[in-house]
Amino acid sequence: MAKTIVVKQIGSPIRRPAIQRETLKGLGLNKMNRTRELEDTPAVRGMVAKIPHLVTIVEERG
Repeated sequence: MAKTIVVKQIGSPIRRPAIQRETLKGLGLNKMNRTRELEDTPAVRGMVAKIPHLVTIVEERG
């Protein structure tokens, strides 16, 4: 079983640079307080690290 993380959007993409909005879309987030369960890969961790003020890791599984 692969490791997964639960990512929650805590900030709004309004008035953010386009690259930050696109990163949220890449993670599958688009509205406040939504969560996604994603595979724990270096690519996903890098995306989360680019926008720590907009998302938080709620839980790590596996």
